[in-house]
Amino acid sequence: MKVVETELKGCFIIEPKVYEDSRGFFMETYNLKSFQEQIGYKPEFVQDNLSKSSFGVIRGLHQQLPPFAQAKLVYVLEGKVLDVAVDVRENSETYGQHIAVELSSENKKQLFIPKGFLHGFSVLSETVIFAYKCEGFYNKESEFGINPLDETLNINWGIEKGKEILSEKDRNAISFNQLKNRDL
Repeated sequence: MKVVETELKGCFIIEPKVYEDSRGFFMETYNLKSFQEQIGYKPEFVQDNLSKSSFGVIRGLHQQLPPFAQAKLVYVLEGKVLDVAVDVRENSETYGQHIAVELSSENKKQLFIPKGFLHGFSVLSETVIFAYKCEGFYNKESEFGINPLDETLNINWGIEKGKEILSEKDRNAISFNQLKNRDL
């Protein structure tokens, strides 16, 4: 697998080795030994999640607060998304900055998002099936989010303004400026 650290320390784009022939393809979506050797981190993934969404859906920006914080390894099984990670680690040099990576069933890229980041994605294809490997179990009481359309973050989700589809929870989430003034 090819691993590239992004400008946000600890956040990696992973390109698994894909073996293709006339029958289709084979790839490892996760290998602990390779992950540990190339990223230098031994995740304790305990939960796998799968979601299906339609074009224009934006899911996020979410995270689990300590002690239930989660690192994630995310990838697309079918379709295409713009995957976004926002650094909200206290005292980080890149606090408030984000990366956006296109993940698709065609490019087979993955994104590893460490603890301390908000995560979200927008659906750029007609539908998408999206997979998450998570460290830590989901805990509703520690769930936290920021409105993905927050003007301070100014994320270009690749969806025409006004055509974004958000959950009520995400639409009513706090702004990034409110986060800066909040004791988490």
